[in-house]
Amino acid sequence: MFEAVEELVAEHADLERKLADPSVHADQANARKLNKRYAELSPIVATFRSWKQTGDDIETARELAADDPDFAAEVKDLEKQREELTDKLRLLLVPRDPSDDKDVILEIKAGAGGDESALFAGDLLRMYLRYAERVGWKTEIIDATESELGGYKDVQVAVKSRGQTEPGQGVWARLKYEGGVHRVQRVPATESQGRIHTSAAGVLVTPEAEEVDVEINPNDLRIDVYRSSGPGGQSVNTTDSAVRITHLPTGVVASCQNEKSQLQNKEQALRILRSRLLAAAQEKAEAEAADARRSQVRTVDRSEKIRTYNFPENRISDHRVGFKAYNLDQVLDGELSTLIQACVDADSAAKLANA
Repeated sequence: MFEAVEELVAEHADLERKLADPSVHADQANARKLNKRYAELSPIVATFRSWKQTGDDIETARELAADDPDFAAEVKDLEKQREELTDKLRLLLVPRDPSDDKDVILEIKAGAGGDESALFAGDLLRMYLRYAERVGWKTEIIDATESELGGYKDVQVAVKSRGQTEPGQGVWARLKYEGGVHRVQRVPATESQGRIHTSAAGVLVTPEAEEVDVEINPNDLRIDVYRSSGPGGQSVNTTDSAVRITHLPTGVVASCQNEKSQLQNKEQALRILRSRLLAAAQEKAEAEAADARRSQVRTVDRSEKIRTYNFPENRISDHRVGFKAYNLDQVLDGELSTLIQACVDADSAAKLANA
């Protein structure tokens, strides 16, 4: 059933030999690449070896059971174990998203609902910051436009892992399911008659692109400077420090006004622009792919209303995967792991169905 795994086992052994050679580590970039591939293959190889060993154990137990009926129960236990290993190995062999180990830029935008939507955007920001803190990631607010009541009209956050992550545990691997429209149902602070209102905020998650991922021709950029607005330091409304960059071939725009200097704002805007161009290129490739490939990324569709946060019932619902729980207060405090895992499991099941 898993004949192709033998090739991966051979590749794993070859990588092990290479990584044991001190001369390989003279080229740090190549060593990181080899280590990453070795880490990807290790769970597959370990599971495959257990699968094969269990098969041998079953044959032995069957032979013993022919002479001693007491071994029959052991055969059943081993067969169940082999079925579990078969499912695990099949799942491990599903092609992974090449961006899974990348860091991300997460953007939250207030939508319909005015000030209430901006306050909800602030709640979402706090939720993601708390979640990142729980799993040990670093966060950095790149740019933010605050609302008058203390929420956010727009905020962009860089989320980074600390060192190398286990396969499937990278920032993009977990947060890519957060992209979409998030809906909230609650009584706003500005509501005097206690009526429940519905508003929404949009979340956009893009893998953070390195310069090697996206090549930008400086001649393709239009850079505009303007005066910052909103809360800030002495430079706000006094100097042209805010920067807006337009990528002319695609029309993609990125801006930043949070930093004090024009140069710093330009660097941050370029950072956002690279990630948006990478995401656009990936989406174009996905749109041109076969139906089977598109189905694999179905749960990451940013155009869907993906989730509802119902405060009166303390209920969180993810409409893509049918997830529902009554611990909204804990989710907003960063307890996102169960919810994200439900999305991961649904995506994996969809990939297996189309494998």
